[in-house]
Amino acid sequence: MHSLKRFIPASFVVLWATGFIGARYAMPWAEPFTFLAARFVIAALLLAGLMLVFGSKRATRAEALHATVAGILMHGVYLGAVFWAIHRGMPAGLSALIVGLQPLITAVLAGKFLGEAILPRHWAGLAVGLIGVVIVLWPKLGALGGGVTSETLVASLVSVLGMSAGTIWQKRYASGGDLVAATMWQYVGGGALMILASLAFETHTVVINGELIFAMAWLVLVLSIGAIFLLMVMIRDGEMSKVASLFYLVPAVTAVIAWALFGEQLSLVQIVGMAIATLGVGLATARPANGKTGELRN
Repeated sequence: MHSLKRFIPASFVVLWATGFIGARYAMPWAEPFTFLAARFVIAALLLAGLMLVFGSKRATRAEALHATVAGILMHGVYLGAVFWAIHRGMPAGLSALIVGLQPLITAVLAGKFLGEAILPRHWAGLAVGLIGVVIVLWPKLGALGGGVTSETLVASLVSVLGMSAGTIWQKRYASGGDLVAATMWQYVGGGALMILASLAFETHTVVINGELIFAMAWLVLVLSIGAIFLLMVMIRDGEMSKVASLFYLVPAVTAVIAWALFGEQLSLVQIVGMAIATLGVGLATARPANGKTGELRN
């Protein structure tokens, strides 16, 4: 089991990077809040079924409450704001660049609220990783268009803060119980927020076709269950600053997938950026000579 855990970070990055596939196929056919509400409700129902099948331990009232709050932040605020900004015309590259600030913000919050000691080597790794992300995404920022408004910029920043705060909340208050139960309650929270947003701001227009069905199936099974379970394991077992640094690799892997599946251009500059981002993650997650991953402050 311990040997298999070595593959969790790489598996998470690859699965998380495929999220753009679902978003690319889904957004022409459904409004963002309506789509996410359906996605989260389906994920919650599937997880509830898994709990019955495997006899998972039920969450206590406190565990359910904390997981729900984490879900509101990690799924509702984060994905809701990202999908809304892109639906309003925010270029995906610029949105990804802003979301790329998340590891740095998470590291600051982890130091303040979790007492994690962020060493100079880790700060250097986070900075190098961000530079790599900028280089990877730079070719996509050429034509910003009219979708860059104060509203879409604020939404993108809110999404970053939501994900950072949600992972910190999960680590501090909701990482001790059953993972299946905790994840189910996360989607209850995220789904409730998206239902309210859909009722308040959208027309609930949905065009059912093969692309939308594929997108929903992919995002529920691969992202909402597969990738999120891996993230929950890493949050439970690791330091938040190091877990967050893995998000620096997502734009690079996404660019490779887009090149392989959709023929999108992959330049030498982007490849250099991928190498720099990988170096940054290596610095941020490297073990010191004594083999310890870090120390907690008292």
